[in-house]
Amino acid sequence: MYDIIIVGAGPAGLTAALYARRNGKRVLLLEKEGFGGQIALAPLVENYPGIPSIRGEALAEQMAAQVMDLDTEVEFGTAVSVETRGDVKLVATEEGEVYQGRAVILALGARHRALGLPGEAELLGRGLSCCAVCDGAFYADQDVAVVGGGDSALQEALLLAGICRRVYVIHRREQFRGDRTKQQALREKENVEILTPMEVQGFETREGELSALQLRDRTDGQTRRLEVRALFVSVGREPALSGFANVLHLSRSGYALAGENGESGDGIFVAGDCREKTVRQLATAVGDGAAAALAACRYLEKAT
Repeated sequence: MYDIIIVGAGPAGLTAALYARRNGKRVLLLEKEGFGGQIALAPLVENYPGIPSIRGEALAEQMAAQVMDLDTEVEFGTAVSVETRGDVKLVATEEGEVYQGRAVILALGARHRALGLPGEAELLGRGLSCCAVCDGAFYADQDVAVVGGGDSALQEALLLAGICRRVYVIHRREQFRGDRTKQQALREKENVEILTPMEVQGFETREGELSALQLRDRTDGQTRRLEVRALFVSVGREPALSGFANVLHLSRSGYALAGENGESGDGIFVAGDCREKTVRQLATAVGDGAAAALAACRYLEKAT
């Protein structure tokens, strides 16, 4: 029996584990892949207070090491449901394991959102990618495109500009939403072309691989064919919470509705990007993790 089961080992989950262990709670950290979540894929993190610049992978490793030094118990598995039985919460995994805890913090983050176009799923790994860090090197010295207008899209484009021959940045609005410093850095790159307000309408393939994009200008409706070897999709993320609707209150877009302390129900808490909020950044995920862990500790102390 654990005091707190934390599902997800991204920045929010790791911070929650840190605070819960420092409060003397027996903690299980349940993760399906690896430590760090999305931040582990970031080439550089330059907006975290006190650390001017650090590789995302290195930051994730440091956060995980700090938690592991507190003898936090870790299991790898994909949580698929949470059930409440009296004062006990049962967390079931895809692998068939069931873990028992007195409180649960869901820090599941959010997954990449697709464009929703025909043939998109079939092209994943065949010219379509959601991760420039993972796949950018495969397209060195070739022409590629990034679609999206937020911080992640701008960061992807900056990374690719140092690898690829030409990078097209496609956004459906006139203005980007992302950090102005990144916007300026992109505009100064000679091998970057910004295409706005444009949207991707379809794909062309050659021998099963992406060969070109069909674009549409949102101002005048004219279409354009753009030959590229790869498209990196960065149009936001969506939460993976549908399996937990029985213990959460979800917004219309599927995010968990909870206050700043993350409390969503009797002994159920949420933290990080899966929570309904206006800003989703590394710093806010860390804040969420701390708030949820402290709220869970107060919940346990009241229950005894």
